[in-house]
Amino acid sequence: MSLPHPRLSALMRRGADFLGSEVAIMAGAMSWVSEQHLVSAISNAGGFGVIACGAMTPALLDAEIAATKALTTKPFGVNLITMHPDLNALIDVCAGHNVGHVVLAGGLPPGGAIDRIKAGGARVLCFPPTLPFAKKLIRSGVDALVIEGMEAGGHIGPVSTSVLAQEMLPEIAEQLPVFIAGGIGRGEAIAGYLEMGAAGVQLGTRFVCATECIAHANFKKAFIRASARDAIASVQIDPRLPVIPVRALKNASSELFTAKQREVAQALDEGRVAMAEAQLQIEHYWAGALRRAVIDGDVEHGSLMAGQSVGMVTKEEPVAEILATLEAEAEAALARRSS
Repeated sequence: MSLPHPRLSALMRRGADFLGSEVAIMAGAMSWVSEQHLVSAISNAGGFGVIACGAMTPALLDAEIAATKALTTKPFGVNLITMHPDLNALIDVCAGHNVGHVVLAGGLPPGGAIDRIKAGGARVLCFPPTLPFAKKLIRSGVDALVIEGMEAGGHIGPVSTSVLAQEMLPEIAEQLPVFIAGGIGRGEAIAGYLEMGAAGVQLGTRFVCATECIAHANFKKAFIRASARDAIASVQIDPRLPVIPVRALKNASSELFTAKQREVAQALDEGRVAMAEAQLQIEHYWAGALRRAVIDGDVEHGSLMAGQSVGMVTKEEPVAEILATLEAEAEAALARRSS
């Protein structure tokens, strides 16, 4: 991929240099979707692919990284969930493969995790939900931050991308690279966030219908048919069980999740599980529900995690074309603003 527009190239340089990619466009890590084929295709096309470890065991992650390295010589990252019981072992697997970037998601990293990752030679990226949280992570030694708003698919916070970007970028963008995520579907938005001080962006939903993505045809069709208002956030039914909302296309699975919450909350009340185990059960539920939709094609009872940018996904096309379109849109927007 080329960057003929000097303004776009200049705005993306910091993020691209940090990632080791041609353009500062990261792929959001989506369980069952962000695997070797899509990750390698994105990196090969000039972006930055990220493996979604999710609930993988260390052995599975080891095999997935090896398979991805067989498909690309370009840099890619690995997304790890902070609450994973084998987090340290997963970090060691990344170090063993000389993975250059590890993205920590799912809350404040446990003690020692950032240092362990950096000791293995990788750069660390984290998701701060608030500005004070961002400053705390910077003090902890993270190398970059991803600001993700509630428009995103999957696990989300309560504040929109545009508000978080306005609040955080002026305060922290000079200290380290900051990538913006959530609801981004076109290059005009990318150009806007870059001009605000972002080093780059992260997109997930936009890549689900890539030709190289292994998601079931039914899953892709659901995305192509959906509008922004179809991507809704899950509801927490029991305040004693803190469940991070998940944004997905509405279907029968929302009722199944409500039933799962009741089941786990009852087990928590009866002392059959501890809070950490209860939250892990919820995470495993999502992993299973997502697999049913992505791999098996059950779009009624599986989870269709999608961001609100899903309305801008209108067809299946190669990763290279998606990136080229985003680049062209960003270039055109910058050209209009400079004319």
